[in-house]
Amino acid sequence: MEVRIVAGIQFSQHAQEMMKERNILEEWVVRTIQKPDRVELGSDTNDHLIKAIPEHGGRFLRIVVNTQAEPKRAITLFFDRRLGRRQ
Repeated sequence: MEVRIVAGIQFSQHAQEMMKERNILEEWVVRTIQKPDRVELGSDTNDHLIKAIPEHGGRFLRIVVNTQAEPKRAITLFFDRRLGRRQ
């Protein structure tokens, strides 16, 4: 799998596989990276970018990004069930 860079973020192979496996559209990922609803600092110092995706029932997409890498690197992404849905 080739290295992909979208919106200034390099996607790990794992992140790309999760997009495919979980049917997460690139458009949703770009939207989350460019304008997250919120940003949390993880205990591992990675940023967690979170955004509600209306087209997916308002579920929250979480993208874990290593901001220490250059370019920034998306490690994983998933719909966070703990956050529920935004109606």
